[in-house]
Amino acid sequence: MGTGEGTETGARALRRVLLVAVTSSCLVIIDSTAVSLALPAIQREFGGGLLLQQWVVDGYLLTLGSLLLAAGALADRYGTERVLAAGALAFTVMSVACGLAPNGWFLVAARVLQGASGAVITPSALALITAAAGGSMRLRLIARWTAWTAAASVAAPFIGGALVTLGSWRFVFLINLIPAAILARPLLRLGREADRPSRPHGPFDLVSAGLSVAALGGLVLGLIWQAGLGWAHPVVWGSLVVGVSAGSAYMVRQRHSDEPQLPLGLFRERAFAAGNAATLWAYGALGLGAFLVGLYLQQRMGLTALAAGIGMLPATLPMLFLSATVARLSALSGPRLPMAVGPAIAAAGFVWLALAAPPLTYWRDVFGPMLLLGLGLAVMVAPLTSTVLGAVPRGSEGVGSAVNNAVARIASLVAIAASGAIVGGVLDDAGFRRGASATAILLVAAAVTSAIWIPTVRPASPRTGRRQRMARRGTGQDPGPAP
Repeated sequence: MGTGEGTETGARALRRVLLVAVTSSCLVIIDSTAVSLALPAIQREFGGGLLLQQWVVDGYLLTLGSLLLAAGALADRYGTERVLAAGALAFTVMSVACGLAPNGWFLVAARVLQGASGAVITPSALALITAAAGGSMRLRLIARWTAWTAAASVAAPFIGGALVTLGSWRFVFLINLIPAAILARPLLRLGREADRPSRPHGPFDLVSAGLSVAALGGLVLGLIWQAGLGWAHPVVWGSLVVGVSAGSAYMVRQRHSDEPQLPLGLFRERAFAAGNAATLWAYGALGLGAFLVGLYLQQRMGLTALAAGIGMLPATLPMLFLSATVARLSALSGPRLPMAVGPAIAAAGFVWLALAAPPLTYWRDVFGPMLLLGLGLAVMVAPLTSTVLGAVPRGSEGVGSAVNNAVARIASLVAIAASGAIVGGVLDDAGFRRGASATAILLVAAAVTSAIWIPTVRPASPRTGRRQRMARRGTGQDPGPAP
């Protein structure tokens, strides 16, 4: 096979990987974002009050957060493509079950299983990119993945609102059949082409998986219920104690295991440890900031939910349009500069909000900060993700991605849980200033962590993962421009 044909084959393979990663991620993103808009209609049909509405959301979040590490370990052991295909199939089936639910608690049960399927998809999508390419090509693929998933995040509220208003809340779940149909063929082909993972030396470590589920599940459940029950409630502190205890036992088991599900040596890799520390600060800030701004626009400025969503678009749209450019620049400069500059730009936006004199108006006081937040995210997210996953050795992509996802999810939940204490219990103008200041401090911590700790080396150039496998088969020349 000639060089040109090999180049074309490699480019097609990378485009297929990107399509699968984006579409599978969109399954989870669209569902997670749009369902909240369907809650009033669900309550009108099924009754159940606030408790049913809470569990339609919380049941999904609980299993999604709890199973991340276990799902990442499964992907590394049995093959990312195969595990992702199983997760996507299960997610689609559960979406149909949600859409056809005959009563409220059947819907909750289907949402719990849908969250479990989402936990399988979430780390596997990025692990697929990590295994497919290295160096600057990986960064460019992650930038494109970031742009398209940002577009899905922007579109999801409008899609959900339109489906509920013009049709039925059931269509919010049934619309998942469209991305699932797009995903099916390329994912099946990737599964057929994938190298079989090396044969496991022993049975799957169910004890480690169970401890990871208990650890993340306890933390997530405690943080979810804290908002309604308060820190002193036995369910809250009991869940947190279970989470911390199981997490400690999990780490001890990984340290003494001959084949750990989570190799603790990953945290000795400077880029992995620093990237996850920056993720902790940055995603805590994003969770807190987005939560407070969304509430303030509605409760203090009197905007409708739809108008508030439109008002926050400047925080998302720059990722759609600038991620590819940032990836090219990051490939030249290395990850430290964009990972330090991005959070600093976003922090400037929240300093602006903290210093704005009330009463706030959108165009004078909110649009600019949201635009700065969006620019900061566009500069930071792709290099951050590429740096963390680039430090993960071959064979641990799934659990490495799962760790980063778990850090981001827990950070956001912790920050939102602390929001009441930060604002003083009431989201008035003074409380909002305190919340904006706290968000800015977290973003500055992310910038400082990146500036001090992220390695200065530029992305490595050797091809890895799928491209190496194609090279060994004699078909993997340089795949040319990113898809």
